Amino acid sequence: MKAILKKLHPLISVFRPHRCIGVLTLVIGGVFLKPVLWQLYEFIPHALGEFTGWKDLITTLGLLTLPKVVLGIALVLMSIGLFLRARVAWSFSLILLIAVALLNLLLPTGDHRVGYLALLDCLCLLWFWKEFSQSSLAAGTLFALISFGALLTYALCGSLYLGEEFHPVIDEFSTALYFSTVSMSTVGFGDIVPVTASARFFTVSIIILGITVFATSISAIIGPVIGGNLKRMIKGRISHAMRKNHMIIIGATPLALSVYNGLKERDEVITVIVPPGIPHEYPADADILTEDPSSDKTLREAGADKARYILVLRNDDSDNAFIVLAAKEVVSSDTKILALVNSDKNLSKIKRVQPDIVFSLQTLASEMLLRKLTGETLETGNLMDLLFQDGH
Repeated sequence: MKAILKKLHPLISVFRPHRCIGVLTLVIGGVFLKPVLWQLYEFIPHALGEFTGWKDLITTLGLLTLPKVVLGIALVLMSIGLFLRARVAWSFSLILLIAVALLNLLLPTGDHRVGYLALLDCLCLLWFWKEFSQSSLAAGTLFALISFGALLTYALCGSLYLGEEFHPVIDEFSTALYFSTVSMSTVGFGDIVPVTASARFFTVSIIILGITVFATSISAIIGPVIGGNLKRMIKGRISHAMRKNHMIIIGATPLALSVYNGLKERDEVITVIVPPGIPHEYPADADILTEDPSSDKTLREAGADKARYILVLRNDDSDNAFIVLAAKEVVSSDTKILALVNSDKNLSKIKRVQPDIVFSLQTLASEMLLRKLTGETLETGNLMDLLFQDGH
């Protein structure tokens, strides 16, 4: 059974919920864009230069269904964010899909099949909301730009199509760009005024969407920054208050992780120091400092002067020796320093820096193997003496 699951693992990883939802959202967006894409395919090769104005161009290309076009483009772009498990894409997609469902289920011209498909997509997003946990400044900025671009496209096409219903008439791209920007930003200079009901409703829609997009974009960009700083600030204060009568583990080796897990099971308070750029498997809620462990500042921040033990467990003996020297300048008389020796040839060198305890797995393993081969017995007291040696 395990062998079958192992073979199927690559296939199972492809059909993760966030990927399936991303594909479904992409399909719905594609359905909305299909009429426009077909019109582009049919007309552009044959009709270049035959249009008499912006209104003729927009009508020919099928952009009269502009709300559907904007929704389709937005959904296609949001599907990329869903593949990346972005929280902001999840939020935008849920809002857009609700709009798609209402548009297709309530309007007489709507396609009920697309509406039900959008409702299914909404239910999937709500059910698997935990899958979309990625929140970053890059993702927020990306989707803010996407939202702004979609709104600008809507405003440009609408103002050019309804150009004759404004005073003065909007008949140039530069004028449409100016009016769209002024309306989206809610500045409203009043030099271009809608004179019909359709133009007024269109202008109101730009203003409302502009406020919504700008507010959502600011929260998407600023939110992760403020949230991350606040989280680090709170975590830093709590961790600093806990760093007393604790133990400090330095390193990210399998031995260090095993010791960390064992101490946590015994309800010990642990602070871990991992050098920058070193990958580790410590849990996300661990009190970790990603700093240079041989720095006095790092050791003081970790509370070395208030710690019971400092366990130097890196896989490089020279690094361990430097860390012991730095720690001896910071610790109090009640703090014990334990240093790992990875190679027997470095045992004497580690002892020269005088840690309180020298920990040598290699010495223990070789001695146990020799006694097993020669038939000698190994008592518990001798075992502890071999494993933990006095560093002085």
